[in-house]
Amino acid sequence: MSARGGGDEVPIAADADVVRVRQLVRARAQAAGLGLVDLTKVVTAASELARNTLVHGGGGTARVEAVAGTTAGGRPRSGVRAVFVDAGPGIPDVRAALQDGWSSGTGLGLGLSGARRLVDEFDLTSGVGSGTRVVVVKWGR
Repeated sequence: MSARGGGDEVPIAADADVVRVRQLVRARAQAAGLGLVDLTKVVTAASELARNTLVHGGGGTARVEAVAGTTAGGRPRSGVRAVFVDAGPGIPDVRAALQDGWSSGTGLGLGLSGARRLVDEFDLTSGVGSGTRVVVVKWGR
């Protein structure tokens, strides 16, 4: 997988930044040729992850870029990658956090697990006291 055309980094420090991330992901997904269903899925996942970065991580950054790769059959494909990073308290139990129904607050506990289901690639790294990094990729069909 390779990045195409560089990426954009958005600071996430307020509610308006979550909206900016959504808009940027939508624009990159459209440019990558994602259909409406896949576009909606990646925008929804990015919105949830940006909100988590703000609320649970105390703010951070999102980097959004177009990516190119090949399918298992060797056909070219394009997509969008979003990387969310915060320097917050971290997630004490990543395995539990990725289960439906787990919540560190008052939410429904579908944020991380839901975001993971909406994308094609999902990688979460977190450590107590060292923040969280989530990378998602959604490929066009």
